[in-house]
Amino acid sequence: MSSDREVNVIDEYGESAAPRRTVKDFDCDDQPRERALKYGIESLATADLFAIILRTGLQGMPITQLCRNMLEACDNKLLRLERLCLDEICEIPGIGPAKALQVQAVMEIVRRHSLEKMGRRVRFTSADVIFNYMRPRIGNLPHEEIWLLLLDRSNSLMSARKLSQGGTTASIFDVKLILKQAIVAHAEALVICHNHPSGNLRPSPQDDAITRRLNEACRAVDLRMLDHVIVTTDGFYSYANESRL
Repeated sequence: MSSDREVNVIDEYGESAAPRRTVKDFDCDDQPRERALKYGIESLATADLFAIILRTGLQGMPITQLCRNMLEACDNKLLRLERLCLDEICEIPGIGPAKALQVQAVMEIVRRHSLEKMGRRVRFTSADVIFNYMRPRIGNLPHEEIWLLLLDRSNSLMSARKLSQGGTTASIFDVKLILKQAIVAHAEALVICHNHPSGNLRPSPQDDAITRRLNEACRAVDLRMLDHVIVTTDGFYSYANESRL
């Protein structure tokens, strides 16, 4: 027996399973996929790119509008979208767990693309190189992390290790642990990096104290401390550049 009344069914992911408009229901000029095929993928707005991936909207809300709403909730900044956890993405109207996972998958692909390094090992010749290496890893995190870069005699990277993870303002720093890891790895030099989730590049008194303690400890065991770099999304602070080592 059929009925003209639509029934709103919730699927296993918590999203509406009622009939929804897809990009196929739009006029040709309003279809992101058709415009991409005609004019090239680079011609699409960011919301339209997400619409191609997420595919289906909700009843009364086309997928392109849903994606525009999602980006507007993040001030149209992918960096803000990247910071959202799964539950926070699900709070955006029209986004359930399945679509939230798709969004996170896109952001993870972007992150991994940024991290790819072709050719020989990275050689840290300046603070700019350190920043470019660490920014995709920690520059846009909502919490603070401290990383240790261990280098060989030519300042080429031997390993990059996360030492600790803290809250929005601080994380734990252990000089003895750093020295132990450097000595065991037979490193000749090291670099310390940490991020400021607030975006403020000004070193804190704690940052200054940590830098002094580690620099003195490295000298005592004949290790070179090349730099301590504070990383944010938009820039960096280098103790070496400021002649504070």
